[in-house]
Amino acid sequence: MLWVAFALSVFSGAAGAAQLFGKVVAVADGDTLTLLDALHAQHKIRLSGIDAPERRQPYGQDAKHHLSVLIYGRWVLVTWKKRDRYGRIVGRVLGAACARPECPHTVDVGLEQMKAGLAWHYKQFEREQAPPDRSLYAAVEREARAQGAGLWKELAPVPPWEFRNAVRHRPRAKIASISVPSKEMRP
Repeated sequence: MLWVAFALSVFSGAAGAAQLFGKVVAVADGDTLTLLDALHAQHKIRLSGIDAPERRQPYGQDAKHHLSVLIYGRWVLVTWKKRDRYGRIVGRVLGAACARPECPHTVDVGLEQMKAGLAWHYKQFEREQAPPDRSLYAAVEREARAQGAGLWKELAPVPPWEFRNAVRHRPRAKIASISVPSKEMRP
């Protein structure tokens, strides 16, 4: 019953951060999940500090699968301060080594994605991280690169922000103009 009380509370933590506790009921991609709290409210969560390959990008499905193996169906603790432009909570997600809610939540899921070589440290938003976390995330990415883990096996992996930008700015396919015959020309 202790976990219910904890799950019902969304309280302020260090430096004004809120916390949310619940069970992961969906994984959209390598850095986005859906959490179900004790009141059965769903929350879309974007992992802070990382950016994983898009689903249509090389290693995108691998990143999604790895995240699913780590946390799908498990209880997680999310510490967060903001929502993104899509309304998702952007937060640090801590998982546990076991599936029971009372297990300590000490596994940083974003770091695990980077250790596996399935995400970049999202440096565009690194100022939102505490300095020790920023240093740790940068070091974990460097280590994954050095070990050739996951996407770092590739000579020049394309970061997801560049992939999204290229998709947004690619020329649209020309649509052939179709002329509809006038009423006089119709049989």
